[in-house]
Amino acid sequence: MTDERFAPEDLSHDRFLGGRLTLAQPRRGYRAGIDPVLLAASVPARPDERVLELGSGVGTALFCLAARVSGLSLTGVERAPAYAALARDNAAANGIAARIVTADLAALPAELRQESFDHVLANPPYFDPAASSAASDPGREAGRSEETPLALWIEVAARRLRPGGRLTLIHRAERLPQILAALSDRLGAICVQPLAPREGREARLVLVRAAKGGRAPFRLLDPIRLHKGRAHLRDEDDYAPEIARVLRDGEALSFG
Repeated sequence: MTDERFAPEDLSHDRFLGGRLTLAQPRRGYRAGIDPVLLAASVPARPDERVLELGSGVGTALFCLAARVSGLSLTGVERAPAYAALARDNAAANGIAARIVTADLAALPAELRQESFDHVLANPPYFDPAASSAASDPGREAGRSEETPLALWIEVAARRLRPGGRLTLIHRAERLPQILAALSDRLGAICVQPLAPREGREARLVLVRAAKGGRAPFRLLDPIRLHKGRAHLRDEDDYAPEIARVLRDGEALSFG
């Protein structure tokens, strides 16, 4: 996108983690749902560690992680200038120290290519543009449709991890074979946590964690069900208790 900033009237201000965070995001275009919140909850970061998010958008995942774990050194990379500017504004508005770099992950600045991180997290665009119809809004299309190959996201993440560092990402379940192929020979100790909408439904999303230099065997865990019961029976949220604690209280989502 070419605009450097969104106009104030084009923004909404949305509460996350039960109001612990308020983030500005465009009313039209890519808007964060629960996926980046679940991603942030799944990163096993500890105080004083260094964290890099690839494709940080307005900062939802990065700042949700910061709300749970204090003292992190945070860096986000976002190629769309208007979204990167919003991420900087959101960091300042929530009192979070974060460096937001406006860059394409396929062409990181030389300075960033010299750095290593304890954690890399990513919520890559879910859909292959060759296999799906384009969104009418350019920002939404950039957020949902894959232009940079998924394998390149994983390659860049692996390069930026220190030995023993971990990649955590969230993606569509049908893309898992491509994720595993891209992780091969780059990262090990792969653990996959499927996320199913509710009991009796197939997993639609997966959380994937892998470590640089990891040697533990591959693990595929039982699905976590996001909602209670087999059907949505009432006009209200019916998140499973574990997921409600993540979304409303900012708790960790532990797996593996």
